[in-house]
Amino acid sequence: MALKKTAEVIIIGAGIMGTSIAYHLAKLGCHDVVVLEKEDAIGTGSTAKAAGGVRHQFTNEINVGFSIESIKVFKHFEEEIGCPIDFHQCGYLILACTEKELEDLRHRVALQQKFGIEVYLLSPKEAKEIIPALKIDEVLGATYGPTDGMVDPYSIVQGYAYAARSLGAKIYTNVEVIGIKTKGHQVQGVLSSEGEIATPFVVNAAGAYANQVGKTVGLDIPVYPHKKHTFFTAPSDEIQKGAPHITDLHGGFGIGKEGLGLAFSGTDPDQPVGFDITVDWSFLPKLAERMLPRFPFMANVGIMRAQAGLHPDTVDKSPILGSVSELEGLYLACGLNSQGVMHSPAIGRIMAEYILGIGCDPAISLLRLSRFKDGALQQEGGVTIDYKDLEVGG
Repeated sequence: MALKKTAEVIIIGAGIMGTSIAYHLAKLGCHDVVVLEKEDAIGTGSTAKAAGGVRHQFTNEINVGFSIESIKVFKHFEEEIGCPIDFHQCGYLILACTEKELEDLRHRVALQQKFGIEVYLLSPKEAKEIIPALKIDEVLGATYGPTDGMVDPYSIVQGYAYAARSLGAKIYTNVEVIGIKTKGHQVQGVLSSEGEIATPFVVNAAGAYANQVGKTVGLDIPVYPHKKHTFFTAPSDEIQKGAPHITDLHGGFGIGKEGLGLAFSGTDPDQPVGFDITVDWSFLPKLAERMLPRFPFMANVGIMRAQAGLHPDTVDKSPILGSVSELEGLYLACGLNSQGVMHSPAIGRIMAEYILGIGCDPAISLLRLSRFKDGALQQEGGVTIDYKDLEVGG
């Protein structure tokens, strides 16, 4: 397929966010949309390594709102898009092992219940009733959201891409964006490995590579790629089929059912930011040390395989959305942390409406790039990470 020479909107990155924005733009009548992906297939970046967790249990009102809308969409995704996504509401169980973590959970529940979300604060004993394999010696409490669950990220990105194409959008793979063409302070087009495309509007949805795209126009976008490992076990029935996904705040890991076995994941706080996604098997014993106090049976479960992907993190764990004052016509939809899959429906709609000038969700003004300079961070859970002295290499 020959590369188009002009487009009304160009989206950089054909992951779940880029394809969602493309679909929502086309759905709203903007059919002249081009999506450029440097890899040889769509959804091969962070989307491909995402676990597919979907939860209401956030600490920031903005993210709670994104979840409410997105989960409603996931329930009817096949009806709207025509693609099954294996959405099942198995629930999320979040564990606290310190008084600070428990207090954090109390605040979460109060916020989420204010929005009418079904979520409960549990005692350690009640948590063990849901997950009998859980050792609760150090557990002080937990939250349980039965309407949270899991989806298949691959099916979502393929569904959005198919629907966008059916409405006229063009998606090109093996086309790398080299730079953004500008005149004064206005976007003029995109320079790619396959030639130039003229456009007045560019959307940076490049995931972990959003900062690199920004640098082509002298823009510092504080998105920091952090390696996350996921390990897959041999068959195990210690955690039952249909059990909720479990997140341990203290241990910094997640674990859930994956086929006949289990999948568990975590990040190494000592791992520098960067783009390396080779599996570091030396991290496994470190992660196991954090898991075994909660799940002793894991010491005897075989590991079948592993993968590593990139979290496109921000310092406040909230995304970067909207336009930038430095360059008219440039829009950002990046820094999704671990929220890209679960919030792709809501953010795709919000960004499409904003780009077309038919709506401006309040989240846009709160999540702009300028918040980092203005000291108006929108912190999501945990402790704000200090990345200010780190430089992301090419």
